[in-house]
Parts: sequence; C-alpha cells; structure tokens
Amino acid sequence: MAKKRQKSVTWKEVRVTPKIDDHDIETKIKAAQRFLDEGDKLKVTVRFRGREMAHPDRGRALLLAVGEKLKEHGVIERMPLLEGRQMIMVMNPVRAPQVQNVAGGATAGGGAPVAASPPPAASPSAPVRTATPAPAIRPSPAAPRAAAPAPRAATPAPRAAPATPAPARPAPTRPSTGNRVH
Repeated sequence: MAKKRQKSVTWKEVRVTPKIDDHDIETKIKAAQRFLDEGDKLKVTVRFRGREMAHPDRGRALLLAVGEKLKEHGVIERMPLLEGRQMIMVMNPVRAPQVQNVAGGATAGGGAPVAASPPPAASPSAPVRTATPAPAIRPSPAAPRAAAPAPRAATPAPRAAPATPAPARPAPTRPSTGNRVH
C-alpha cells in the first residue's frame, strides 16, 4: 500500500554558459518553470570553457539570478557550487499546502474544504514520558584484554646510503643526422 503512494523523484537539468544572452536565459527560465511546476527537481548547470574558468563569480551571479527569478516556482536546495568545470545549483519545487477533507464533508462557508485541525495537546495531569538514552556498553575494567599480536621476526635494518655522492652524468648529446653541411 505504501509503495502505491510513493512518487519517484524526477530530475531535470538546464545547462547554460556564462556568456548567455538575455533572451536565451529567459527561454531557459521558462523551461525551468515548467519543470518545477510539474514537481520535478531542477539542476541548473553553468559550464565553463577555457578562459571562462578565470571568472567563476559570473557563473555564480547568473545562477543566483536564475534562482531569484524562479523563487515563486521553487526553492534553492543547494547553493551554487563549483565542481571541476561546472557550477551547479539544485532547486526543489514549491509544494502547495496540502488540504485534507474532514470526515463528513465539512466545508468552510464558500464550499472549500477545511484543513484538518492539529491534534489536541496532552492534558496537564497526564504523565509526561521522556526518552532516556540507553547506557553505553563499556567493557568492565577487570575484563581481560585481547592478546597483542605476536611480534614479527627481526628484519634487517635498511642499508645506509653511501657517504660519497654518485658521479654526475655527462649531459646527453644529440645524435648526428649526417645531413649537416660543415
């Protein structure tokens, strides 16, 4: 029964570059609005190429501007973060408040369903139960300790480096091609 009510999360991605034009970003934002309104998670990616990597602040400003324009449709879950050559921001759709029908079909004056009221608070005379943490299990001090691993057989000490430095190698020379004119 619980599996029937589960909804798998669908991810949608919008890719832009830092040099995107105003009209193009508006088109991408319209697509992003549609994705968020359908209830999908949105991943907005700015891809940097070549020298654009020197200006990650432009990509961050672009992503924050997109987040600001989409604030009515979604909330930023993860702020812009540079990962390699991409800067990524994740947005969740805005969920409308869930309205539950009250048993018996009670409605507010205009025929709209009434939201369910919160459960009543516990009476003051009822005992209050608090969860107490379980005691940590520690070995008793008198418990025997596990035996230490057996020592390895003695290994010979590493050899010391020679006191005199190795002779320097002569610089490599190019082989003659035989085509040179002298």
